[in-house]
Amino acid sequence: MGSHSHDNDNDSEAAPLVVVGGGASSDSSPSAVVEVVHESRDVHILSLAFLFVFSAYGAAQNLESTLNNNGDIGTISLAILYLSFTLFSVVASPIVTLLGSKTALVLGTTGYLLFIAANLKPSWYTMAPASVYLGFTASIIWVAEGTYLTTAALTHAEHNNLHEATVIGAFNGEFWGFFAGHQVIGNLLSLALLSDGEGDGVTGKNLLFTVFLVCMIIGIVMMCFLSKRDEKMHHKPTYTSLGSLLRSSFAPLLDKRMLLIIPLIAYSGLQQAFVWAEYTEKIVTPALGISGVGGSMAVYGAADAICSLVAGRLTSGVHSITWIVSIGTFLQAFVLLWLLFGYRLTSGLMGTLNPLFMGAIWGVGDGVLNTQLSALLGLLFKNNKEAAFAQLKVWQCAAIAVVFFVYPYVSLNSMLVIMLVELIISVSSFLFLTLGIVTSTSAALLNRRS
Repeated sequence: MGSHSHDNDNDSEAAPLVVVGGGASSDSSPSAVVEVVHESRDVHILSLAFLFVFSAYGAAQNLESTLNNNGDIGTISLAILYLSFTLFSVVASPIVTLLGSKTALVLGTTGYLLFIAANLKPSWYTMAPASVYLGFTASIIWVAEGTYLTTAALTHAEHNNLHEATVIGAFNGEFWGFFAGHQVIGNLLSLALLSDGEGDGVTGKNLLFTVFLVCMIIGIVMMCFLSKRDEKMHHKPTYTSLGSLLRSSFAPLLDKRMLLIIPLIAYSGLQQAFVWAEYTEKIVTPALGISGVGGSMAVYGAADAICSLVAGRLTSGVHSITWIVSIGTFLQAFVLLWLLFGYRLTSGLMGTLNPLFMGAIWGVGDGVLNTQLSALLGLLFKNNKEAAFAQLKVWQCAAIAVVFFVYPYVSLNSMLVIMLVELIISVSSFLFLTLGIVTSTSAALLNRRS
């Protein structure tokens, strides 16, 4: 875990937790003031742009299995999409490094636009290529998002002489809070524009996807107003060849800190897929019917959004991340155990409230994992952000793809047991890492004082 105590060691794990900002706050030039304003403004723009794009895409994803059920085009398209996403995430890091995060963000939205357009005329010839291309652009947009947000946070901390972890936490909290709101807005749009629960009306469906296209275009236009970030700051290395760039993309896999975080990253993908696949069909639908899916997902999204904002504000370093993740995973473990040993389908008020209560608790856990994993990677891998966030998407998407492929063949109880085992392994690995970092940080502080 390394307990380097000398001040000039840039790679020390302890460094981000004990170095408060940089010395740049004394720079009072107009350009510096403008830059400081831009960071907060850019986080607002980025958060709103993703809210527009994913309000459309998230709702479309939720409807794929019901609207495009002819030959299972919808479900198989999603499986193709997440497989493509996983494979392209392996090479997303050098692409984002070469393009720059702003250009990569704008390019990344094109796949979502094409996927929504393909849904207006769904067939194997439109949906399959759109899904493969979306897998490619999605891998780019998410690596670019993590890189852009972390760079903005580090610059903001440096210019304002603030604690890096606090700013990274606050920026991630705002972003993921807005992002989680897409579940609420997207599901309400679907509810309003699809006349019947099954969405068979062609007119209603076409109107809905046209509204989704408009949302997408608004989000893409907003991305164009982002400031360009100087990602060569914050000790970012330069690459002399394509080979050295590719090697840097896989470097996090040789770092024991990343190896200890990967199980929790994989679990975060599992728990997202659990909501889309198992929770909606096997828990909500028997209790509330198909019409209850939209409402339950809106409750899940609202809890996710509120928790993301609160968790982001409470983040101040690895110590706080450890506590917040422990609470979030404990709540999800409670739901898994409740479903395994205590949950029974009942009628009346409790029969309606129980699935909604589960959705809210699960949303809290998702908000915790989104904000805290992003903050932790931003802190520990600020010298190689693109590669770290690429690993986040590789392992998350691999877990999601596995759930989509095995879902028809695995019972609910088997899935619950698998998730509990993975949760125990991932939390143990995470605590081994973070408690080691906290201990080494304390030792480094004591050495400096003495």
